[in-house]
Amino acid sequence: MTRLLLDTNVPLDVLLKREPWLQHSGALWQASDAGRFYGFITATSVTTIFYVARRVLGIVRALNAVDVCLEAFEVCPVTRATLKQARALSGSDFEDNVQIACAMIAGLDAIVTRDPRGFRASPIPALTPAEALSRIG
Repeated sequence: MTRLLLDTNVPLDVLLKREPWLQHSGALWQASDAGRFYGFITATSVTTIFYVARRVLGIVRALNAVDVCLEAFEVCPVTRATLKQARALSGSDFEDNVQIACAMIAGLDAIVTRDPRGFRASPIPALTPAEALSRIG
């Protein structure tokens, strides 16, 4: 079964109901819930989701968003080795490089993001949510 890393912006689009991205990101999350692929997020995404959601929704709803993500997705650890591998990547955005390193270490099939340009140097394919939906069928 396909194993996809969801970049931080994908679950945030769903949790914060951000348009115009909600439709594809929401459908992708539903496909994960339905078992059509294995969804992963990184440990750093969880902390970013909390930070952003707290500023927009308040602490109680932000903590709920964290709980929802922990139930919905597997979490890729971010270790010293992950950070060193991210640092060695050629991309200029360290946060994206951490996502790439996590996907590489976990042996995932693709990274799903709204901004595939940030993942041009990735050895792991980067897909938009719409592209990922068409790939998983």
